[in-house]
Amino acid sequence: MRILIISESINVEDSSASKGRVALITNLHKAGYFLKVLHYSHKEIQLPCIDCTLIREQKWNLFYFLSRVVRVFQRYTKLYINHRIESWFGFSFTHTNDTRSIAKAIRSAQDFAPDLILTLSKGGSFRPHRAMLELPELQSKWMAYIHDPYPFHFYPRPFNYVEQSYRHKEVFMRQITEKAQFLSFPSLLLKEWMQSYFPAVKDKSCVIPHQIKTDTELQPTPSFFTEHQFSLLHAGNLLQQRNPDFLIQGFLQFLANNPQAKGEAKLYFVGNYKKQESILKQYQDNPALVVSDYIPYKIVQSLEKKATVNIILEAISEISPFLPGKFPNCVVSNKPILVLGPYYSEVRRLLGKDYAYWSEANDVAAIESNITKLYQLWKENPQQLPLNRPDLAHYCDEKSLKKVLDGLTIA
Repeated sequence: MRILIISESINVEDSSASKGRVALITNLHKAGYFLKVLHYSHKEIQLPCIDCTLIREQKWNLFYFLSRVVRVFQRYTKLYINHRIESWFGFSFTHTNDTRSIAKAIRSAQDFAPDLILTLSKGGSFRPHRAMLELPELQSKWMAYIHDPYPFHFYPRPFNYVEQSYRHKEVFMRQITEKAQFLSFPSLLLKEWMQSYFPAVKDKSCVIPHQIKTDTELQPTPSFFTEHQFSLLHAGNLLQQRNPDFLIQGFLQFLANNPQAKGEAKLYFVGNYKKQESILKQYQDNPALVVSDYIPYKIVQSLEKKATVNIILEAISEISPFLPGKFPNCVVSNKPILVLGPYYSEVRRLLGKDYAYWSEANDVAAIESNITKLYQLWKENPQQLPLNRPDLAHYCDEKSLKKVLDGLTIA
């Protein structure tokens, strides 16, 4: 199969979403598909053994001019008017110009003669998807990958942001679900969640989980990380809805109940923490808590492999349809995962309802109990703590990916 991939970015250092998209592209290559990647990363990037072409932004047209006018106006007046523009037109002028640039690149790449056109995005952008809506002649080959709920007001609580342009965004997503030949989602719960809003999702969808992508060489660990201790690692951005306070309270209660652990147990937060800085500052003098801002992706992967326990922290909610991008790496690190999230979540669904180290994200007593169990096992024998889930490793590998795509009926 020949697959033309339109990815908003393949720069693994710009977001967790881009890391996931690169992992998917890499595993498509490993699965034996013939790929051509068009990307809008704003700089030249090549992936090993894959044909990657940077999409250039179109300039000197009306939308480019209007986007720059708005940008200059906002810079000098400190008045943000893009929300107002989006409420009128649905999208900013920059988004529209980017979309047209991507659509032009897709048209120019049709000599590749793809069997499938896969659009990948990040955040709430969906620029490649919007570009494909402008190309009805290619939609019979189109698979739209929908990585998160959309629009924002369709997120489960406590994600409850409503954009001024929400009606435009609803129409936009409905068009995607109706006009794409195939839809893919990283989680089953997300597919079901979006299907409740857009009925067309039901009969044309498949689940393509985030893929395992690990570098073979371990990197030197940062100076702040102490090896051979009982280390609990939360790697990734601490979003506003991911409150770490209950986790920290549970960890400190564990230390209070297990004084012998005070010299050999640490809780690490690695990644952007600005949204939770006020909480973390309360504990900045505690030597058992270590907070680090962003570090390169390869080093994070090494930390996940060397930590005693990896942590997945989700929002306090009734449901979490998201599959965190780091889930495959946590699986392949073969370390236990401390899961803090809702009863109904994709992570818990995959690990199983009987998974031992799960609790609600605000249940301090359960968090403390799970940390204590893990610590006691570590004290007995650090080697008896493998996750040991080859089924999940297979679920996120290129063989399962190939099985899903080969099962599609492509005209």
